[in-house]
Amino acid sequence: MKPRYYSLDVFRGATVALMIMVNNPGTWSSMFAPLKHAAWHGCTPTDLVFPFFLFAVGNAMSFVIPRLKESGDAVFWKKVVKRSILIFLIGLGLNWFPFVQWVDGSLQFREWVSSVDPNKGVRILGVLQRIALAYFFASILAYYCRPRTLIYVSAVLLLGYWGLCAFLGGEDPYSLAGWFGTAIDKQLLGVPHMYKGEGVPFDPEG
Repeated sequence: MKPRYYSLDVFRGATVALMIMVNNPGTWSSMFAPLKHAAWHGCTPTDLVFPFFLFAVGNAMSFVIPRLKESGDAVFWKKVVKRSILIFLIGLGLNWFPFVQWVDGSLQFREWVSSVDPNKGVRILGVLQRIALAYFFASILAYYCRPRTLIYVSAVLLLGYWGLCAFLGGEDPYSLAGWFGTAIDKQLLGVPHMYKGEGVPFDPEG
């Protein structure tokens, strides 16, 4: 029987508890400020839920990767690809659910892109989908790279992302309107499949 790392289990449980509290505040009209996401700049406890999940994934990876190295490349790729696809599809299914809706007195299938409003559709990305992508690429790096190499790769990714934000974002590169990633998301995902909770199409958690 595989050993359990209770500190990681407690951390996961506390993160899930925080997520439940954030998603079920009792009333959306009167919420405590810490249970709200920052509109764009800033950070609240609510904004830490997604990074905490990623931290738990990375923490667990440090225990799993050595065992996968012992099993070989075929086992590694089968496990990582299967898990990544499953997590992504579960997240996409939750965004699409319920798959039917009541429209004009009849039950209709929820369309991938609305035929009534072409700017509305099923959102492709979300927390689980991004966890799947992060898990997939991080697993490959952790499996094939040495710890020192991972430090260099992390530094390059962080500094590279900062550079893209700073130099491709226009006059106000760190604002919601100026962030360079929105234009890329529109091309890759399409406006119907993006988040619009702040009144403009963009994709958070990125």
